[in-house]
Amino acid sequence: MHIGADIFLTDYSISPTELAEAMEQRGFESVWLPEHSHIPLTRESPWPGGGDLPKRYYDTFDPLVVMGAMSAVTSRLKLATGICLVVQRDPIHLAKETATIDRLSNGRLILGVGAGWNAEEMADHGTEFKSRFKLMRERIEAVRTIWTENKPEYHGEFVNFAPMMQWPKPVQSPHPPVLIGGGFPHGARRAAAYGDGWMPLGARGWDVAQTLPKFRKMVEQAGRDPGDVPVSVFGVPANADDIARYRDAGVERITLTLPSDSRDAALEKLDEIVRVTGL
Repeated sequence: MHIGADIFLTDYSISPTELAEAMEQRGFESVWLPEHSHIPLTRESPWPGGGDLPKRYYDTFDPLVVMGAMSAVTSRLKLATGICLVVQRDPIHLAKETATIDRLSNGRLILGVGAGWNAEEMADHGTEFKSRFKLMRERIEAVRTIWTENKPEYHGEFVNFAPMMQWPKPVQSPHPPVLIGGGFPHGARRAAAYGDGWMPLGARGWDVAQTLPKFRKMVEQAGRDPGDVPVSVFGVPANADDIARYRDAGVERITLTLPSDSRDAALEKLDEIVRVTGL
């Protein structure tokens, strides 16, 4: 089982390049970066974590820009979004940006995606909350088409473009993995239908490990091999028993959360994870 770490990087956290170097030196497989373009001051959407929205959500760096910087100081660490809000990004630009990152990193991009929870944030991007999941699927399909075809075109309800040419193409073949975030059953069903993996949260009061047999059955019912849709559990507590349980359940990777408040706190947490996981 692979071990990664997720973090909201900010201008008061550890620097992106120092973190990337420290993670690669300690043997981490991947670093996972969230996304919020902004947080509207007038907001009715509740934070799924409960309570007040933490300050780091307002302050987080752009994940794709950060991944470009991280790629320059590492050679093995995989660079992942956890999650990229594709419903707030133009798919043609997203295809170009992610293919560029995959090229710069020599094939280390993982695109974790989701539709998000903040209706007011996505409304500022012109996205309707009710149709966000249909939009997400079309934009993912469009990005994959641009990644893999010499003269891509796409014609959907929300995304529509005539034949074009765009390079560079990603290094990874057929394309970088697209992991679908979300819970069970709805997020799991989307992953089973069109994801290269499922990425549920492991710290939201439900037992992901117990849902895995149901998820694998769901993948089979979608006409796919469960081995082609691996599971990455996001935000797992640094607890040896929980980590062992996910390993025994056949989870491909887990990520553990790093603090955003200081350089020293992040490095201390990295060392704690190394001790707990045996990296």
